[in-house]
Amino acid sequence: MESGMISQLQKAKRYAEEPERVTLETLSLHFQGDNNEYDLALDRDGWVCSCPGFGMHGLCPHIMSLERLLRPMLKRQPMPYGPHQNVVSDVDKANRYYAEQDRMKIRQFRAKFLGSNSEHIVTYEEGRWDCDSFSFTRLGVSSHTIAMERMLGELVKPQNRGEAVEPED
Repeated sequence: MESGMISQLQKAKRYAEEPERVTLETLSLHFQGDNNEYDLALDRDGWVCSCPGFGMHGLCPHIMSLERLLRPMLKRQPMPYGPHQNVVSDVDKANRYYAEQDRMKIRQFRAKFLGSNSEHIVTYEEGRWDCDSFSFTRLGVSSHTIAMERMLGELVKPQNRGEAVEPED
């Protein structure tokens, strides 16, 4: 393995233990609820979910579970409970969803990532990773994308490590 890649893996391990380095700017994902499938999105204006509970209360167990899961990367206050929302039931459901992360699949995100020397933009769309770092351009992966993959786990498709690496002579 190339020494540059070893360095990227070592930094990625450290970065993955520091999710507060990341600020999610946008996010869209698919969520398998108990009865239906829903689409969720986050942008600078906040969360949106296609479920009926969000339409009635402006908050739902799907968002509640994601806010808990992604808390260090969100840099925003959790959504307030809605009027007449069944908080006990929704919190119980959100806790269960938090434990059942295989229900969630990220489709797209854009994040700012504070690296050791500078800030980078990491994006993901339907399994395709990108980063504006020199390492990503050179290797097809970077410590930033590897760390994001570790932090997000099953919510994203893994990267094809070394795809852009030039063969050795």
